[in-house]
Amino acid sequence: MKVIALVSGGLDSTLAARLIKDQGLEVIALNFKTPFCLCDRGKSPGCVSYSRKFSEELGMEFKVFSLGEEFLQIIENPKHGYGSNLNPCIDCRILKLRRAKEFMREAGASFIVTGEVIGQRPMSQHRQALNMIDKESGLEGFVLRPLSAQLLEETLPEKEGWVKREKLLNFNGRSRKPQMDLAEEFNIKDYPCPAGGCLLTDTEFSKKVKDLIKHSELSLNNIELLKAGRYFRFSRDAKLVVGRNERENARLENLAQEGDILFSPPEIAGPTALGRGVFSEELIKFSAEIVCRYCDLNGTHQATIAYRKAGTVPSGESPCLVVTAVDDNRISSVRIG
Repeated sequence: MKVIALVSGGLDSTLAARLIKDQGLEVIALNFKTPFCLCDRGKSPGCVSYSRKFSEELGMEFKVFSLGEEFLQIIENPKHGYGSNLNPCIDCRILKLRRAKEFMREAGASFIVTGEVIGQRPMSQHRQALNMIDKESGLEGFVLRPLSAQLLEETLPEKEGWVKREKLLNFNGRSRKPQMDLAEEFNIKDYPCPAGGCLLTDTEFSKKVKDLIKHSELSLNNIELLKAGRYFRFSRDAKLVVGRNERENARLENLAQEGDILFSPPEIAGPTALGRGVFSEELIKFSAEIVCRYCDLNGTHQATIAYRKAGTVPSGESPCLVVTAVDDNRISSVRIG
């Protein structure tokens, strides 16, 4: 019998898939990739890479579905509202389960497994919310949550004897210790996020996304910009992102679109910045002053900042400005998050 296990890269979904695999079922691991995963930052290989590695080690087929524009739509107007910040947790779960249901039918699978733990997350992981999510996704009775199954009503797989209920668990609450103990028992190591994670639960990042929504600029490329550096809003029509390290500097170069302006110091160590929108000469100078603020000035207060249109190669012919680093008070008036 085939089953679909939603694997996020977090420990809970990893354990849930392992528990069902150990009952002798054929498990297809399904990962939903969104632009807001906390694990896809810095030096982490990311949740998709970890989920694939774990699935291959257990001999499970692995699939990745990307949720892009349709996911952005629920962020703008979630039917069931937001969590503590801009996280539409219930709508997110419904969307993923609807897509999983479609794949379940295509794959000839019989039910779906998730790593949800009752009481772990206040908005989406209490009994009433779980029941509503199952109903609105059209999967009542077909979603098995192995980590908390003994505390929930029997699902169809349990009633039909497809899985043994006595081998399922009764985890509840926000403590991570039971999961981490079970991971040690299973010799599961190096998972990137103990409970997964979403940037939309982060207060500072949510402020940036709200700014995009306010200015009707919510898009996948602009979301990636938010993740690539310090974010400044100059006007309704102009914003600037300044890289914080070499990786972000390179990312900004890759995200640049036609019409964007790239800033960088040609003579000293410092960030790359990307300006998007309508930039007057005054805003170009202000952007250069902001870039100067984050350069390695070695005790001075000025630097030469080059700027060019995206798509052109840096050269000695690029226009430059010699500017003084802007003071922190002025920076704080335009920085978001």
